[in-house]
Amino acid sequence: MSDDIQLRDRLIVALDMPTVEEAARLVAQLQDGVHFYKVGLELLFAGGLDFAQHLKAHGKRVFLDMKLLDIGNTVERAVANAADFGVDFLTIHGHDLKTLRAAIVGRGNSPLKLLAVTVLTNLSAEDIKQQGSSMTPGDLVLHRARLAHEAGFDGVIASGQEAARIRKAVGPDFLIVTPGIRL
Repeated sequence: MSDDIQLRDRLIVALDMPTVEEAARLVAQLQDGVHFYKVGLELLFAGGLDFAQHLKAHGKRVFLDMKLLDIGNTVERAVANAADFGVDFLTIHGHDLKTLRAAIVGRGNSPLKLLAVTVLTNLSAEDIKQQGSSMTPGDLVLHRARLAHEAGFDGVIASGQEAARIRKAVGPDFLIVTPGIRL
């Protein structure tokens, strides 16, 4: 596992709630016990970017879970803006190498860590087949992890069930962020 992430930052609390007020209450309740927070789409559209700035101003780390997927130029510029914003982690869909490489260009020399979303954890084999893939969910996760690694990403978002296969395929310095802790 990557040594550049401190132990206290290995737990990321998801602020998956509909209002900034609810998120602020949770952050206040956790106080200094948590240093890293994820802001996703639900909170983003309820003032989440301003709240992310508030968290950063108070010494917290911020993971924007945007799951970006668009044409390369748009992804590149969005990632550049996220890097300028000062977030610590950002997610990009890991569907194709061109988009992943555009994200790398957008990051530039910033310390922003890019994480590829391999397969959404709620998708079944049938869902993946409907999307046009003949791969099993596990094989698709591994394929996308390899693409992300080849592109120069820092890691992936993946189920804990896939972590060992990913680690074996891409080595010890690739982050594997696993969702799923509920408070």
